[in-house]
Amino acid sequence: MSGTADALGLIAGCGPLPLIAAREAKARGLRVVAVALREETDPALEGIADRTAWVSVGQLGALLRAFRREGVTEAIMVGKVQMTHLFGRIRPDLRGARLFARLRDRRGDAILEGVADELAKEGITLRPSTDFLGGILLGQGVLTRRAPTPAEREDIRFGREIARTIAALKIGQTVVVRRGTVVAVESVEGTDAAIRRGGALAKEGVVVVKASRPDHDFRFDVPVIGQSTVEALREVRGRALAVEAGRTLCLDREKMVAVADEGGIAIIAE
Repeated sequence: MSGTADALGLIAGCGPLPLIAAREAKARGLRVVAVALREETDPALEGIADRTAWVSVGQLGALLRAFRREGVTEAIMVGKVQMTHLFGRIRPDLRGARLFARLRDRRGDAILEGVADELAKEGITLRPSTDFLGGILLGQGVLTRRAPTPAEREDIRFGREIARTIAALKIGQTVVVRRGTVVAVESVEGTDAAIRRGGALAKEGVVVVKASRPDHDFRFDVPVIGQSTVEALREVRGRALAVEAGRTLCLDREKMVAVADEGGIAIIAE
C-alpha cells in the first residue's frame, strides 16, 4: 500500500476468492473494508473483514459511501458477479444508474472499467486482484498424471488462438474444441455451463482452453479454474484442459487434480 493507507477496500463477488484475498490482506496487517453483494457474496466474509457493508448489484453510490466512511484509498475487485443480473430486477441507485446510462455497451469489462473510473473520481485506486491472490496463480507445467496427447495438443493450439480472440472481444475466456472444430464459446453463462454445452454437442473427447486477452487488465475478472471446472469436463467425458501459466487462478488444486486423474483428464498450464 502507498502512503499512510492501512485499509484495503474489497469489492466482493461470489465464491471463495474474496475470502482468500481478505485473509491475505489481513495477514499483511491491512484493515479490510468489504463491500459485499447481497445477491452474490458468501456471508462468511463478515467473519474475516474488519468492516462489511452489504449492498445490492448496481448500488454504486452505496459502495462509494462505504469506502469513504472508512478512509479507503486503494481497493480490489474479487469474485465473479453473474451478468444475468442485467436481465433481472436489479435496481441501481442514482450513481449506478448514471454509470449504466453512460456505458457504450454492457459487456462485463465495460461495466468494471466504468466502476474503476468512478472509484478514481473518489480518489480510490483499483489494484490488480492478483496482488492478494498470488498464492493460487498457476505456474507452468502439467498438473496431472497424464499429459495431453499430440492430438489434444493440436486442439489446444487451435483453441488457444480462438480463446484469445473471444477474450479480446470481451465476450468470454473459454472455448470447447474437438478435432479442430469449436463446439462451444463461453459467453455470460460461464465456463462450466459452456463445457457442458460443448460436451453435449461433441459427445465425448472435448478439449477445453481458457485464455485471457494479451492486454488483460488484472484488476478485472482473472481466469479461474477449480474442482467444478474439471467435474464439468468429466461429466461430458472430456479429455484435456489447458490454461495460461501465471495468468490463471486455481481453486482447490489438490481436489481438482484428483478429480482429473480419476477421469483420465490432462491439465496443462503453459
